[in-house]
Amino acid sequence: MMLPAAAPQLAGADVDGRQFPLHATAVAVDRDKNSQMAVKWTADHLLINTSAIVLMHVRSPAATSYGFSMSETSSEAAKEQLESEMTEFFLPYRGFCARKRLQLKEVVLEEADVSKAIVDYINANQISNIVVGASNRNAITRKFRNPDVASNLTKFAPEFCTVYVISKGKPVSVRSAKTQLTHAPAAAPRQPSIPASPRLAFGGGMDAEDTVRGTSSSRGGWRGPFPPSPATAHAPEGRSFERNPDYMRTPGRDRPLSTAKTAPNSGTHESMEGSFRSGRSSNSRGDSFTEDLDFHGSVGYQSGDFGADSGEYAPSDSPQGSFSPGANRDVEAEVKRLRLELKQTMDMYSTACKEAITAKQKAREIHQWKMEEARKVEEARHAEEAALAMAEMEKVKCRAAIEAAHKAQRLAEMESQRRVNAEMKAKREAEEKKKALDALANNDVRYRKYSIEEIEMATEYFDRKLKIGEGGYGPVYKAFLDHTAVAIKVLRPDAAQGRKQFQQEVEVLSRIRHPNMVLLLGACPEYGCLVYEYMENGSLEDRLLRRGNTPSLPWPIRFKIAAEIATGLLFLHQTKPEPLVHRDLKPANILLDRNYVSKISDVGLARLVPPSIADAVTQYHMTSTAGTFCYIDPEYQQTGMLGIKSDIYSLGIMLLQMITARSPMGLAHHVQRAIDRGVFEEMLDSTVPDWPVEEALSYARIALQCAELKRKDRPELATVVLPELNRLRKLGDDWEATNCFSSGTGYSSAGSSSSGSSFARMMHSYNNPRPRSPLGRVS
Repeated sequence: MMLPAAAPQLAGADVDGRQFPLHATAVAVDRDKNSQMAVKWTADHLLINTSAIVLMHVRSPAATSYGFSMSETSSEAAKEQLESEMTEFFLPYRGFCARKRLQLKEVVLEEADVSKAIVDYINANQISNIVVGASNRNAITRKFRNPDVASNLTKFAPEFCTVYVISKGKPVSVRSAKTQLTHAPAAAPRQPSIPASPRLAFGGGMDAEDTVRGTSSSRGGWRGPFPPSPATAHAPEGRSFERNPDYMRTPGRDRPLSTAKTAPNSGTHESMEGSFRSGRSSNSRGDSFTEDLDFHGSVGYQSGDFGADSGEYAPSDSPQGSFSPGANRDVEAEVKRLRLELKQTMDMYSTACKEAITAKQKAREIHQWKMEEARKVEEARHAEEAALAMAEMEKVKCRAAIEAAHKAQRLAEMESQRRVNAEMKAKREAEEKKKALDALANNDVRYRKYSIEEIEMATEYFDRKLKIGEGGYGPVYKAFLDHTAVAIKVLRPDAAQGRKQFQQEVEVLSRIRHPNMVLLLGACPEYGCLVYEYMENGSLEDRLLRRGNTPSLPWPIRFKIAAEIATGLLFLHQTKPEPLVHRDLKPANILLDRNYVSKISDVGLARLVPPSIADAVTQYHMTSTAGTFCYIDPEYQQTGMLGIKSDIYSLGIMLLQMITARSPMGLAHHVQRAIDRGVFEEMLDSTVPDWPVEEALSYARIALQCAELKRKDRPELATVVLPELNRLRKLGDDWEATNCFSSGTGYSSAGSSSSGSSFARMMHSYNNPRPRSPLGRVS
């Protein structure tokens, strides 16, 4: 054990110039976490009326401390190392006490038995409270190994000292003091030995026999159950530490116990009783360390062998002749009595054994019954849990079914409301259409109204020889009205929605004027007759397919027509206040005049789209699709969502037809495949001998962009498509000017009195043109 060797520091003495109070509180600290928790708990709960605290640390003795000599250099190094270790060990506690403003006393004890060192220090300094951290060992380890420090202190600490065992910042065990301390330090009482192993032997090499006997000093006085300490060792900085200071001695025992081995039985009892009385008189608790020792009785008792022969009972040192007959009778009677008592005892023993066996059997049966009942209870509990789980599942299913029913009800209500809204919307639309038709019939639209008599006179009562075409709307006749060649389209009585198309076309064409839109001259509302300007070169479809053996269109004319169609379509899309979607754009609805100026016709299926929709999402939901197969926007055909880009798809297919003169069925796929394979030139119209392949390829790519399946992938007409077509148109105009003037022919696509003959001369280079000026067919 290590302690400053100047003198045992008692409570209330001056330590380093500081006055420590009596009955101080001490904390046994080590390097574990529970020690730190113990210090913190002590500062928070025990140091209420005082600020003094003693921190004691017990370290194992060094190898050089047991009588081995060291050199001066080695001794100094050991001292410095010890001082450094202790400074580092106490440094966190010093900081904590400084923050708490606590008066700290540090004590370092050197002893192999930690519990013994702490108990001796408590006795010597009259420590009123000792706080120790709980052991980190579990219950199984504590059972099979030596008791830990906390258990030993709780068991062997003096009765005047309260022991607190702290674990995780909370007291797990408190052993309160049973006696009060006096103000003046008294002689250290004798303490019971602290068992360090099942053999009741402390560390340090003592065996059980030495523990019982103790150790005698040279003066014959008793010094307690612990072995004597070696010579004093010096501590760092000139302080000496002694391993067995005077305060460890246990006075009041001058009688050695070594005589107990040789004394007779009676003397042994007297010696032990005297030792106990001496211990009781010198200890305030009234017990001694010998109470914890296991004394085996040294006084033996011999049991007699009661045989059939009564002579065996006689003492060996007495002669047989000394017994009288009366004495023999007494002995026999005594033997009989003893035998009877033995028999009764054996009977009682047998009965007790039988009763024990019966009780054991009953206990076994009760245990089996208990196990059976426990099994039944467990089965019932499992069944109850299963029933509860099933009930909970049923509740969950019921809640899910109720939620599903509520959801279905909400969906039905929403569907019903949606149906009501749709019906109301359809009703409003029908009323609006009816109002529009009535207003249109009664409105003063700016077109000339012809009577049925005038129409019949002009068509010679619809003579078949004047019939120049027929479409879904009805037949078309060539006629003269007001000395002007006109085309009259007559509504067929069985035409589906013919009256609606008639009203739509009259309303649209009578209010718009554009060079690339066909001109409506008048109408006969009573019979649904429309009067158009006469277009000499018919439809673009007839010219591309060369019907009537007409000459092929040169590529500059095709580029010019494409730009004109895009210009007219942009005009429809930019009408105010609402954009106009054609919905049936195709080569058959593009008419050509005598100068091959293209004009868009047949706007009977055109649809006005609200401007907010056209500007925001560019689409409008239609209840039924309209148009011609292969030219209808795929998204419009699937979803009924109509927008201005629906016409862009039709324009793309028509642009591809203008350079290939092929069927629209799968045309975009074939052109794209030819471009990918590098054989695009094979797709061009073979009747045109001098195609500019690079310009035609650029033209085809812009047309393929227009024919994308998804509406969002199609380009803008005003910013992408029309500028490129105008560039190609200008290229064609430059080519025409160069070739026509170099050959002495003057051609102007703007139209003049001599433009027809000029264009005929230019067309002569394209396979013998023949004069033809039919009216464009409307379908």
